[in-house]
Amino acid sequence: MEILHLMVPIAIILVVIAIVIFFWAVRTGQFDDLERQGYSVLLDEDNEQPKSAAEKQQKQNATNTNEPNSKQGEKHSE
Repeated sequence: MEILHLMVPIAIILVVIAIVIFFWAVRTGQFDDLERQGYSVLLDEDNEQPKSAAEKQQKQNATNTNEPNSKQGEKHSE
């Protein structure tokens, strides 16, 4: 029974800490918008329409031809 003299004050301190953390979270706006994060998973932030594989390949080829090639002027000796 002597353990209760230690456990009761520790339990009270933990409850007070939990209450302080809860009020801090409410005051700093942690509970303002609970639904936005759930919808952000479902909604796409890009407003682009899905592209076909051919359009993606054309875009990739266009970006590859615009990149400078460092080996363009080199001769291959094999």
